[in-house]
Amino acid sequence: MKKKLYNIRIIIAGLVFIFCILAICGVIYPLKIFDLQFAASLQRVIFDYSLIALLILVGVIALTLLFGRLYCSLICPFGIMQEFASFLFKSKCKKQNNYKFKYFIASLTIGCLIGGSAIFIRYIDPYTLFGSAISLSKLGIVLSLLILTLVFFQNRFFCTNICPIGAILGLISKIAPFKIYINKEKCVSCGLCAKTCPSGCINFKEKNVDNEMCVKCLKCISKCQLQAMNYGTEKKKEKLTFNIKRRKFLYTAFALLTVTITAVKAGVEFSDKYAKKIKNIILPPGALNASRMANKCLNCNLCINNCPNKILAKSSQKFPAVHIDYSLGKGYCKYDCNECEKVCPSGAIKRMKLDEKQRTRIAMAVIDQTKCNKCGICVYDCPLGAISKKDGETALIDGAKCIGCGKCKNSCQFDAIQIYAVNEQIMI
Repeated sequence: MKKKLYNIRIIIAGLVFIFCILAICGVIYPLKIFDLQFAASLQRVIFDYSLIALLILVGVIALTLLFGRLYCSLICPFGIMQEFASFLFKSKCKKQNNYKFKYFIASLTIGCLIGGSAIFIRYIDPYTLFGSAISLSKLGIVLSLLILTLVFFQNRFFCTNICPIGAILGLISKIAPFKIYINKEKCVSCGLCAKTCPSGCINFKEKNVDNEMCVKCLKCISKCQLQAMNYGTEKKKEKLTFNIKRRKFLYTAFALLTVTITAVKAGVEFSDKYAKKIKNIILPPGALNASRMANKCLNCNLCINNCPNKILAKSSQKFPAVHIDYSLGKGYCKYDCNECEKVCPSGAIKRMKLDEKQRTRIAMAVIDQTKCNKCGICVYDCPLGAISKKDGETALIDGAKCIGCGKCKNSCQFDAIQIYAVNEQIMI
């Protein structure tokens, strides 16, 4: 039965991983699997007050409260990728220390996110790292390779001692009734469980498991020949022992609170800084403005590969988040498409209905009268009828109707039309 439980977990994780790769690559996205990602849902709750995201977040927390860190072995694509890498590397599992600096990392990244900026979490959030690596973003590839190299030496060290999401879920999982525990009467301290544990959280000599670090991969219970490893509610509970003094605990809690408050202030400052610095950037419909996009986009690049016209560009030195580049792909934003709004899990691109997207001005087209050849092709190509032309005269754009989709510029053979960014996206 325990072996079957492990196999079921592997099958579910494998399917999730396949769906994640297909979605990031823009092949198919039948299930909104990325809406379940912790950081993305948290951001939508904080900034968009999304009820659906709140329910998802509560669901993930409830799952962790009951069953421990199943999220890390079932839902997190980067965690599953590390498990796959450890299988390829044949990584040796070593006992790991439960380092406390992970709480400071979590306080810094989440605090900054609450303050209004995703500048820190986008470089360490497991979902973001996965998306940027699979979409072949240079920074994502470099960071992911560093972590996968760490897997070779310390297996799931990133998950247990660096990942901010893992730190939060680890604290929650400490009070979960369902946990991995050792039946001390059956255990003979052979050490097989510890050798197979990727988190290094089993002390087979003292016959205990650190369920804060445990990612519930269930390898240990599938390998134990004596059925001494169990996953469930422990009948006989031992007295809790603390290896730190109360005063030290209070000092640590105060330090973490200070880091969080400082990070919140830093997030506000970063948000304001981007608002003043960034100009002339055309953004996907629903991004609203450059400052918001720069501070909310996680750079998972899910929208880029799902854009049918391939006009979305990755973050660059010019702009630190996804943006529109009409020199890419088909060169214009498809009028009857709102895929980027549909797939964005973080709320950086606000979800809108198609008719709302079609009325959202993302830029403004301007015709250079000196270059216009009076051919009138732009008049026929404009999906909103915003361009008119009288016989023998140059074309004119009705500024009240133009949404800046770029279709006219794409069809103009004389480079007579330019598209300029707007400071704030509005519905017309």
